[in-house]
Amino acid sequence: MKAVVFREPNTQITIEDVELAAPKAGEVRVKIAAAGVCHSDLHVKQGDWGMPTPLVMGHEGSGVVTELGEGVTSLAVGDHVVLSWVPPCGECRYCLQGHEARCQKVATIVAPKGVLFDGTTRLSMTGADGAEETLHHYLGVSSYAEEVVVPASGAIKVRDDAPLDVIAVVGCAVATGVGAVMNTAAVEPGSTVAVIGCGGVGLNVVQGAKLAGAERIIAIDVVPEKTSMAMQFGATDRIDASERDAVEQLFELIPDGVDYAFDAIGRTVTTEQSIKMLGLGGAAVIVGLPPTGAKASFEPLVLGEADQRILGSNYGSVRPSIDIPALVDRYMDGQLKLDPLISGRRPLAEAAEAFDDLEAGGVLRTLLIP
Repeated sequence: MKAVVFREPNTQITIEDVELAAPKAGEVRVKIAAAGVCHSDLHVKQGDWGMPTPLVMGHEGSGVVTELGEGVTSLAVGDHVVLSWVPPCGECRYCLQGHEARCQKVATIVAPKGVLFDGTTRLSMTGADGAEETLHHYLGVSSYAEEVVVPASGAIKVRDDAPLDVIAVVGCAVATGVGAVMNTAAVEPGSTVAVIGCGGVGLNVVQGAKLAGAERIIAIDVVPEKTSMAMQFGATDRIDASERDAVEQLFELIPDGVDYAFDAIGRTVTTEQSIKMLGLGGAAVIVGLPPTGAKASFEPLVLGEADQRILGSNYGSVRPSIDIPALVDRYMDGQLKLDPLISGRRPLAEAAEAFDDLEAGGVLRTLLIP
């Protein structure tokens, strides 16, 4: 099959002929319908996060189940699925407590080692010298390919009438953004919310805040077109951070500070801004992820005296098998906007161009269609 292979930072990704082994026990094969190009993939491409290489890229996608491994009873051939980049093991203490986004096996084996639960990969290719080369999985998914083999718990069954070339974005951008509001922060009706960064994830934080019943939702970005779009997703106010200090502008709108501030970018400056925007009892939620080793600072005295919190949000603290189908239902019922998140679609062979578009800052989500 064809797949996008990444070998080392800041080099051109390539489309290669890759071998995909049959699913083992507890795994399934999925024919990919669409895969989203996310900033996390760009972080990998730029070398911001150390990942085992070579690897097949992609962690957001949708498709149809084509083969079941031994013992899989939760899915059937022909099921429509959205892929989850946290496939819960169901055995660690976090999964057993219902905190599936914290799955210990994913955090210690699947994600850092580029393998599936058994510590091996299903991906390989034949090198120019005729020798077989092992390829790694990206976050247990590797969706920039014609097919994938994933743990059954990472292939989330959804309704058949939902368009696969749209709902692919639920697997990361939507689950991460909406989940950060509904699960991690548990935003309450009538709250005030600031959202720093109005890209694919940030816009979903905005519409998550709207769903939660927030009274004021302030969209913040250096690109006016993005905050304008945020107004369509439910923001009540917007701030152009390219003009002057965003914190200063926010306090002009809400003198007491906000109840919740979401950093959907993940830069040191935006993390520090999110903390400074808080009112008494407020919570800063870190959704966007920075490069490895990045550090931000805050004043502990201020945080303590103001009874404030800093929360990390991994994958929107979702329970994939519950939250992903529910998000798809909300889209089909008209409660969530997904179509405007998709800036365009490209064939898999144009993956490099899709990354160029993302780096240029002119797109939200490009979907790769195998």
